[in-house]
Amino acid sequence: MTAVARLRNVVVDCPDPHALADFYARVGGGTPRAEDDDWVVLQIPDGPRLAFQRASGHTPPEWPRADLNSQQFHLDFDAGSTWEEVDAAHAKVLALGARPLDLEDDVKKDFRVYADPAGHPFCLCRIESPDGSA
Repeated sequence: MTAVARLRNVVVDCPDPHALADFYARVGGGTPRAEDDDWVVLQIPDGPRLAFQRASGHTPPEWPRADLNSQQFHLDFDAGSTWEEVDAAHAKVLALGARPLDLEDDVKKDFRVYADPAGHPFCLCRIESPDGSA
């Protein structure tokens, strides 16, 4: 299928684009680049380009909800192939200001759900190891 256009950014509305870009740089890597006070861009190494846009009156989504103010998107991060690696990533994102939203039954689901400092959901996912085992 021929593309109409190429994806440039995933844009995240937030109350403080500098702080949220710094949070995701610490989670996924890269260096935030501020274009002005209201717009910060982060190129995740070997990943997407994220942009953070100041939104006055920002109301974070509520997870999980399918009605008013529901989740509009979330980001998934590969955190390792073992639960020890995921546990280490868990401790680091909490230290950076994330808060847990759903840690229940993560062995069955292979992911854990968090809110970033602005309230957007994201997941730390356990990935398959190169030999195909989880």
